[in-house]
Amino acid sequence: MSLIFLRGSLRINENELEKYVACEKTNFKFVVYDDGKSLAYIYRPSIPPKKYKNYDHNKNFQIWLKEGNREFKPNHLRIMIDLNLRVRSRPDLKKQLLSAFDNIYYGKDPEQELRILEKEKFEHFLNKIMLIGILSQLFHIEQEYNYNKIINHLTIRLVAK
Repeated sequence: MSLIFLRGSLRINENELEKYVACEKTNFKFVVYDDGKSLAYIYRPSIPPKKYKNYDHNKNFQIWLKEGNREFKPNHLRIMIDLNLRVRSRPDLKKQLLSAFDNIYYGKDPEQELRILEKEKFEHFLNKIMLIGILSQLFHIEQEYNYNKIINHLTIRLVAK
C-alpha cells in the first residue's frame, strides 16, 4: 500500500507527495481542506526552522490552518482538546469517535469515517469534525514522513470540501 492523498478529484501518491515536498520549489501551499471558513494546507518553507537540523530538510513540510484572518500551525493538542470537548458534550458518542479516529490512524478515509458523526450536534468543539479528522491524518503523515527514513505502509486519503 502507498501514501495517497485525495483532494477533490486530484490523487497524489507517495512519489508525487515527495515531488511536492522535496522539490526545489519552496514557499508553496497545497490546500487539503477548505470549507469556506477554515483552510488547512501543507506548506513547504524555503528555510526550515533551525531546531530541525537533524532530519532531512528535503522532506520538510508544515501543516497550517487559516481561520478568518488568523493563520497558524495547529498541533496535536488541538485534536485532543476538540475530541475531549465533543466527548464531554456527547458521552453517548464516545465509542463512535474513538472508533472513527482509530480507523483514521490506520489509514482509513476521514470523510467516510466521519460522515455519520458530521451530522451529529455537539455543544462544544473547536472545528468541524471533518477538519479535525483531516488534521489528525496530516499529523500522522507529518510524523511518518518527516521523522522516519522510510514511509511505512499507510494508505492516506484527504478530501477537500
